[in-house]
Amino acid sequence: MKPEEINNYVQDVLGKLMPGNMKAGINPAEMFQGFQSSVSPPLSTGDSLQSTAFETHNYVYVRISIKQEEWVKQLRIYHTSNQLIIEHIPHHEDKHTITLPAIVKKKGATATFKDGVLEIKIPKNIDLQYSQIDVTEI
Repeated sequence: MKPEEINNYVQDVLGKLMPGNMKAGINPAEMFQGFQSSVSPPLSTGDSLQSTAFETHNYVYVRISIKQEEWVKQLRIYHTSNQLIIEHIPHHEDKHTITLPAIVKKKGATATFKDGVLEIKIPKNIDLQYSQIDVTEI
């Protein structure tokens, strides 16, 4: 589809959903402004470590901007079920913790470095076990 066709379709759908007096002042970008994205904002922790964490259906991805290629050789990466820990960059004593947007599995994580970006891919842990909690009145 062409961008004009998509825009016309969206405008048509909005026109059918909104009353006549509301259509004139609607900007689609403003309409969706209150909704949250599944992508977390870039984090800046400590000395210039910039990262972005987001999830897909099966994986959690963390992308970290690496300013110097030597950092890749000295860094250490660890993770818990909900946090990623990066140590030894930019200085040996530095430690950065990134909260993950979903619970992840213990095994199966991979890390790749390309074009100044370290990308860590961790499989999500789909836990379908629910426990009901009874509420008692006091």
